Formats: sequence, structure tokens, C-alpha cells
Amino acid sequence: MKDLKFENPILVTRPLLPPIEEYEKKLKEIWNNNWLTNNGPLEREFQGKLKEFLDVENIELFVNGHSSLEMAIKALNLTGEVITTPFTFASTTQAIINNNLTPVFADIDPYYYNLNPDNIEELITDKTSAIIPVHVFGNPCEVEKIDKIAKEYDLKVIYDAAHAFGVKIDDKALVSYGDISMLSFHATKVFNTIEGGSLIFKDKDLTYKFKALKNFGITPDKEEVQYLGVNAKMNEFEAAMGLVNLTHVEDAINRRKLLYETYLKNLSGLENEGRVKVLRPKENVKYNYAYFTIKVNTFEEKNHLFEKLPEYNVHAKRYFYPPCNEFPAYDFEKNTPIAKDVSDTILSLPIYLDLTVEDVEQICKIIEIELK
Repeated sequence: MKDLKFENPILVTRPLLPPIEEYEKKLKEIWNNNWLTNNGPLEREFQGKLKEFLDVENIELFVNGHSSLEMAIKALNLTGEVITTPFTFASTTQAIINNNLTPVFADIDPYYYNLNPDNIEELITDKTSAIIPVHVFGNPCEVEKIDKIAKEYDLKVIYDAAHAFGVKIDDKALVSYGDISMLSFHATKVFNTIEGGSLIFKDKDLTYKFKALKNFGITPDKEEVQYLGVNAKMNEFEAAMGLVNLTHVEDAINRRKLLYETYLKNLSGLENEGRVKVLRPKENVKYNYAYFTIKVNTFEEKNHLFEKLPEYNVHAKRYFYPPCNEFPAYDFEKNTPIAKDVSDTILSLPIYLDLTVEDVEQICKIIEIELK
């Protein structure tokens, strides 16, 4: 064990940070512009470049991903119930509840851990107004099936695409699907603006409403409070980080891919023995390698790894544990056995730019020892 223990902590993730000199140049622009927030020049520049990078038609920027999702729900005037997944970060559920809506949890598929379309229709009632699926770990939901259901029942679809920056299906941006998709630019994501988020949407008319909602409901032209909004504007410091990181994110994704493939190679023995299951991207998907996740056979094995890895100075993450419908803060039906099983048996392992191939190989040796 001593030979395999890391000298410095190996965390689950570390943020993508550009060379400090590049960020300093943008900071000088902020000082020269003397403009810190409220639709500043760097935010406008970042919005244009991000729109081009993602190859989307309509995009608005926000202070963070959670506020983005809340504003997406508010803008569509949803009512009653929203069908969603229990296997997600707390933000998804809370964005629904904070809009005075009731989340209804459908179980997930056992392969990619996304909302299972086959479980949606049985939960649709006359109170249902929308579906909010999550592209878990950046792997796309079954977007065509969900779109078909939504059209048949006249429901809105908002995708929580927090993990899915840059992901494509057959060369089409994943965030192009649904009525609205939300991206998070939190520091833990593949691409970050420190904090930050965006909404990508089909209906261009929503632009006006989003600009108002993120600025206390004040309309951008008449400066009248026409909506109940919040303060969710992206500031210039976030936009500056976004502009610089946008020039590095493709190299970062390629680096993540190398580390991802190193994990695959070194865990193949345990996988062939049926000791672990590795979550892989779908074949027709350009993936962003945001996470490397393994599923073990039992809750006890997961807890053993989770508790033993820190003894080697390695840290894993229990995404998402427990499922949202089991949070003490809520009183929801706990009728999603697959989500419960996945939550009980998966761990996300370290993957970030400063990690070396040798580091990954060492982590895999530790896992192999602890699972034997």
C-alpha cells in the first residue's frame, strides 16, 4: 500500500485554468472598459463566440447553471407536474420545486443511467406540462423517443445538459434538442467560466424574455418590470474566463480522452471478470470525457472503495447518492429501483488535465487490489 500511496491528493476533478497571462490580458480589458456586469462587452463577445463554437442558433448567458434552469422553466410558464429523473444533482429537482411545480420521478435505464423513455408515458396525467431529462455524465438521452412522446402529449422538453458541453450526436450539437437545453459552466465542468451557465433554445422570441428574467424582470427595451425575475446576469470576470478557456477546451477534451482510454485499458481485467462495469459513450456520439465512472456489484463494494481510496490519497465521488427522491428534504415516492441500484453501486474516478497516464495506471492498480 505504501508504494501505491500518492504523495499529493488526487482529487476527483480540478478546474480547467488557462495560462494566467491570458486571463490577465482580459482583466486589463475589463479595467479599460470600466464595465463589470449588465451586458458588458466581454459577455457579448463571449456569447457570440460560444454560439459559433457550439453551432447553435439562440443562446443566452447566466450567472450559473442552476439559475439558467430555473429561468428556462419560468419562461415556458409551466404548470402542475414535470416528469424528470431521480438520478441527477439536487439542482434539477430544486429548480422544478422552486418554480412551484411538482417533480414526478421516472426510473432510469440501466446502461447509461438516463431517464428511460419507456417509463414516461405511464406517468403522464392532465397535470403534466413538461419533461426535464438529464444527459447524465454527458451521455445523451434517447432524444428522439423523448421528442416523440412530447409531441404526442403536447409537452415541453427542457434538457439539463450540465455535463454535456461540446457533445454531439452524428455531428449535431446535443444541446440543439428539446425546447431548451441548459449548460453549466461551473468550475468542475469540462468547460468553465468559474461559475456560469447558458440556455440554448429553439424559439427566438424567448430571447427577450430571458434577457428580462435574468435582470429582475426588467425588459431590455422599455426598461419596465414585466416579469417576476431574478438577478442572474453573467459578469465580465466570468465572461473573460469563458473567452480564454474556449481557446483551450478542445485540447482539454483530447487530454481527457487519453486518460479515459488509459482507465479502460487498465480496468479491462476487472471488467472481463465481471467485477466492474465501465460506463462508455454511445457509438454515434462525439463525447467530452467529462467523467470516468465505474459500477461495482454491491453497495458494500462501493463503500469499501470509497472509504479505502483516501488511504492512498485518492478521492472518488458518489454521483449521485442518494437519488433525489430519497433526499430528507422531500417526501416523494421511492419507486425507482434502477436509480436506487445505480446510486448504490457507482463511483466517479479522478479525471482532469494535470493527471498523468502513470497516475491513472496507479489508481487502477489500487482498485484492483481493493476489489480482489
